[in-house]
Amino acid sequence: MQGQSSSLLTRLKQWARTIKRDVHALWLAARDPRTPWWAKVLALVVAAYALSPIDLIPDFIPVLGYLDDLVLVPFGIWLVVRLIPVELMEEHRATAAQAASRPVSRAAAGVFVVIWLVAAVWLLTWMTR
Repeated sequence: MQGQSSSLLTRLKQWARTIKRDVHALWLAARDPRTPWWAKVLALVVAAYALSPIDLIPDFIPVLGYLDDLVLVPFGIWLVVRLIPVELMEEHRATAAQAASRPVSRAAAGVFVVIWLVAAVWLLTWMTR
C-alpha cells in the first residue's frame, strides 16, 4: 500500500511540474512573433489565469473549488498547445524547463495581486456610481 501511494504522489508531482513548465512555455509562445495571433491571445489568457492568485471558482468551495486547477487549466494548455506549431512549442518547453532550475521571483505574484486589486477597486468604484 505504501508503494502505491508514493508512486501516485510521484506521478502527481511530475504532472504538476509539467503543467508549470507548459504554462511558462505558453507565456513564452504568446510573446513569440512566430506564434499565430489567435494562439497568442489564447496562450496569454491561459497563462495569465494559471499564474493568477485569483481563481474563477474559489478553492474553499468543496469539489468545485479545485475544478479550475484540475480541469480548466490543463484543458486550456492542451488547447493552446494544439494551436502552436510543434517545433515552436518544443523550443519554448525547453526554455521553460531551463528556467525552472533558476531561483523563483516573487515579483510576478506581486504584480498579479496589484493588477487584481486595481481591477477590483475600479469595478467597485464603477458599480457605486
